[in-house]
This record gives sequence, structure tokens and C-alpha cells, in this order.
Amino acid sequence: MRLSRICGKTFCNVLLLAIFMVIFAMVQKVILQSAFTEKTARDISGERVYVRGHISVWTGGRNESVTEHKVVRAWDVTDAHCSANTSLAALPWFAEVGERTQQFLLYRHCRYYPMIFNHPEKCEGDVYLLLVIKSMIPQHRRREAIRKTWGEQKKVNGKKVRLVFLVGAATLGEEHVHHQKLLEYEDRLFGDILQWDFKDTFYNLTLKEVNFLKWFSTYCPNVPFVFKGDDDIFVNVENIVEFLEKNGSNPDLIVGTLLYTSPPVREKNNRYFVPAEMFNETFYPPYLSGGGYLMAGPLTVRLHLASERVDLLPIDDAFVGMCLRVLHVSPKEHSGIKPWGIHEPGKKNELSKNPCFYRDLLMVHRFTPGELLLMWKIMKSDVICSRVKHFG
Repeated sequence: MRLSRICGKTFCNVLLLAIFMVIFAMVQKVILQSAFTEKTARDISGERVYVRGHISVWTGGRNESVTEHKVVRAWDVTDAHCSANTSLAALPWFAEVGERTQQFLLYRHCRYYPMIFNHPEKCEGDVYLLLVIKSMIPQHRRREAIRKTWGEQKKVNGKKVRLVFLVGAATLGEEHVHHQKLLEYEDRLFGDILQWDFKDTFYNLTLKEVNFLKWFSTYCPNVPFVFKGDDDIFVNVENIVEFLEKNGSNPDLIVGTLLYTSPPVREKNNRYFVPAEMFNETFYPPYLSGGGYLMAGPLTVRLHLASERVDLLPIDDAFVGMCLRVLHVSPKEHSGIKPWGIHEPGKKNELSKNPCFYRDLLMVHRFTPGELLLMWKIMKSDVICSRVKHFG
């Protein structure tokens, strides 16, 4: 029996059209998902991406030339395995430094790790300023707050600005796979995660530093400026660009909050503990607080070269100072960078969230995601401020 006799000509036409639209939408979805998966996996070395022995949902396998994606070089580290230097265990002082420091020393020679997520396209084109934020996998809300506030800016004064987050791998445990899946989804949405396959711990912050320096030298050697900071800061990108337009001609530019007589901590139970056998000087070389600092792109490339001549230290900020010393570069103080927040007169025990104190600053630490969203909303409003003095 013909279909038209069952349902009528008009109804059948509508039904056939609806079926066609559903099939078309399903095919389009498959195509888009395939294209996105290929884009995400395009620059990750190897046939599959491994996360601590777990095969990721992103399984590449495409044999494409790097010129197709305008990538000059690829990340050349494909093996996360690095053997412990067990000879250290025979040294008389090794047993006295504590388990965390022992683990650091055993693997101190292991510097570079495979990338799980890579976005070399972040430096394609005429990028003026790269915003580089240290984060950890569980800090989704912090990253989201940054993307919705100061990190959403793509151009300032006609200059291109780009944002990336630096993360390591999830620590082993029952939530390991769950956290990694969430991060994969997050990167699928925003495409701004740089992830390496080393355990993301406090003692491995220096690994995050040296792997980023290598990444920048590989993919971003022509980017003029870099801002590096934590994921709980407020950044005034407009003020940073304005400062760079006036002061950015120095290829050795690096400014922030200067620490110039900071001694190594010798108490074994302190998280900042560094034994004399690892660093035997009275003070670290001058360095900037890692809460946030600004530097020239050419210096960032040179820092990568210098870092390969310096033994790793578990204190990442001090390690950068040691690399600067190799280059004979002196970091400089900038009064508009506040890694310990700002205080109003008479309120030394209370951090100020008065937006009028933030108008002329470059960076302020520290903010919860909710505070950051509220501050951004107020800063973008027509709030009227008289001239105020910034207090440290």
C-alpha cells in the first residue's frame, strides 16, 4: 500500500522533511565532533595520548605534516618514564632530608615531559601579550572566573592578547580519571589548557616552569611579552599593555615584586625546606614573587637556555632568580604589582576589595572566583573614584 494513502500527501511531506532534518543534524554532529577531536589531538606527539597509564579519549593517529597547521616545531618529548638516581641514597646526608626532598632529589634530573594538551596556535599571528596562568586540575572555578573577567580580552589598544593555563597531571587516586575527564571537557570547550604528564604537586612547580619555558621557546619565540601569574589574581590587562607601550623596548625587561635578601629555609618540616646540600648560599639571588610578574619575550627564550644550566630547585620563584643570575639580568620592582594584596590605611589586617584601589594597578593577589567576578562587574561599571593612594 502506498505511503500517501496511509498518511495523506501533506502530512507525509512534513514527516519526510522532519526525518531528513534529523538525519542531517546527526551527520553534522558527527562531522563536527570528528573535526574537533582531530584539532585537539593534532599536535600531541605519538599515536595515543597517555595520562599516567590511562588512555585518553582523544586518540589521534593522523599523519599530517606540521606545515599544514603552521607549526614550526613539535613537542619532542614522548616518554614520561625517567629512572631515579638511586646513587644519591649512598650519600650520608640523604637520609636526613625527609621523604619529600628525597623524592625530589631522586628525580631532579628529569626535566621535560610529554604534553597531554598542547595549543601552539595560541602564538600564531601577531600576538603581543601572552597571559600564562599556573593552575591545577581541580581549580575549574578559578579558571572559569578568569575567562569571564580579565582573561576574556582578546584585543587591547589594537594589540592581540592570548591566555593559557599551565597544569600537570592528576595525582593517583580514585578521582584521578574523573578530574582528567573534566579537564578534557574543559579544554574541548575553551582550548586554552597546556598540560604535561608529571604529577601536579607543590614540589613540581619548577617542572611547570621549565616545561613552559621550553614550550614558549618552541612555539612563541616572536611573542614580545609574557605575563605569568597564579590563578587567583586580578589583572588589569589594559594597564599592562599601556605600561609595555611606554617601557617595553628593553629585551631584558622583567618586573614584579622584588625579593632580594630571601634566605633558604632550613627547617625540614617546612614546605619551603631546601637543604644546604642542594643550595648552600646564605641568600637566594634576587627574584620576583611568583604571584605575578611581567617579562619580555626575548628574555623568556633566554631563560629557557639558562634553565638548562641550573640544577632544579623545589622553589620555582627562586629557581627563576638563579636563571636570571646566569644571564646577568636583574629583576626590577614594580609598585603596581601586589602579590600580597593591598590594605587601606588603618586596616592592615584586612585586604581591601575597594575597586578604586585597583584602577591604576597591574596585578593584585588574591581573589576567590566570586570576588573576582564581582570586582570585574564593578570595574566595568561607571563607578566614580577620587584619586587614591595604593598601599602595600
